[in-house]
Amino acid sequence: MGSPTKVDLTGTGYVENEYAASGTATSYDPQGALAPDGRWTFQPGSTAAYSTRVLVRRPAATTAFSGTVVVEWLNVSGGSDSDVVWSSTHEEIVRRGDAWVGVSAQRIGVMGGPVLTPTGRGNTSTGLVGADPARYGSLNQPGDGYSFDIFTQAARAVRASGVAMGDLKPRRVLAAGQSQSAYALVTYLNGVQPLTREFDGFLVHSRGIGGLPLAAPGQPANIADDTATSPTIIRTDTEVPVLDIQTEGDLGAPLNSLGARQPDSDRFRLWEVAGAAHADMHTVGPFADALGCSMKINNAPMHVVVKAALDALEDWVSAGTLPATAPRIEVTQDSPPQIARDADGIALGGVRTPPVDVPVDVLSGTPGPNPSVICSLFGSTTPLPTERLAALYPSRDTYLQKYTTAVDSTIKAGFTLAADRDALLAYAQPSRVQ
Repeated sequence: MGSPTKVDLTGTGYVENEYAASGTATSYDPQGALAPDGRWTFQPGSTAAYSTRVLVRRPAATTAFSGTVVVEWLNVSGGSDSDVVWSSTHEEIVRRGDAWVGVSAQRIGVMGGPVLTPTGRGNTSTGLVGADPARYGSLNQPGDGYSFDIFTQAARAVRASGVAMGDLKPRRVLAAGQSQSAYALVTYLNGVQPLTREFDGFLVHSRGIGGLPLAAPGQPANIADDTATSPTIIRTDTEVPVLDIQTEGDLGAPLNSLGARQPDSDRFRLWEVAGAAHADMHTVGPFADALGCSMKINNAPMHVVVKAALDALEDWVSAGTLPATAPRIEVTQDSPPQIARDADGIALGGVRTPPVDVPVDVLSGTPGPNPSVICSLFGSTTPLPTERLAALYPSRDTYLQKYTTAVDSTIKAGFTLAADRDALLAYAQPSRVQ
């Protein structure tokens, strides 16, 4: 995996296994225009043989299994597979007893090649095949146009139980993906899910304004293409629950998800998280300083909210319990609109975490002055001046009391889990208050 942070499953009661998954995949051809309302019509196109990698992390004991499987479309924006959703949610997955399946759906993660995303352009990936030919040399991903059916077939195999799931009997199969993988889920929801009906719910994390293009055979998808950069909502006639969770940083460039903002419904929820960036300190862990950004990157507890989103989606799918309704982040009337901010520069509205509502830093999706594209995704953390902290908090006790109240309010509102109360409290910085 290309993830900068690793999770040790030792002592969790979970096992991890890696499989080669092979078959014949079908591409899709759009019928008519890919309209902004997302009501796309696809029909089967060409077919091609494939063999890819599927990674399974699941409870070893059948009695510990919740019945839910989270199938993640592994992210390849850096040129190799990355389990971003797992990284954000693994604590909740293990607490609930869910199984997790990561699918190497896209060509570059398997076969390698030029990295087409703005953050990686100019680099070349070896893919799994080049990284370890002895282990992965038999794999073959025939192009990203086939990725959607590969993803479907992985979910179908999971639902059928069998070797990969041991004795576990899945009852719910959820799709999840972040960033480029969230683009893919938009396309899947709008064009493929109506045909396959394979997933019971979707966690769409940090989507862009459009969807992943339907690439030609042998080709990778390019998120600079029209499909990815044209405003497209998730179709409003979806039959399964969709929880779309966006950071403040996702609303503007380069993802521009504000252009695809849509109302809530009985099958759709949108959570926009104020003060959060597309990627942050939790995402990159020890590699934060190596990014070369001109100031400290964002350190909001976004992953804590993502865990609550997954929990809410599972309850929605299994019991019909609607997730909390979140206010939208406020924007200005400018053209293009900008994030509306208070006098300290903190975003107004949206899902609010305690470090945002009881600040010692300005947490923002807006980056520092470094012009690099990658730094534009990581936002910023700007310390409030000492005199401002003194005005906000006469004492450390005052600060901690306000912070603790904000933690409990966030939990009560449904945007953080009670099990993560200590994790949120750990973000408090009383030493900053004199």
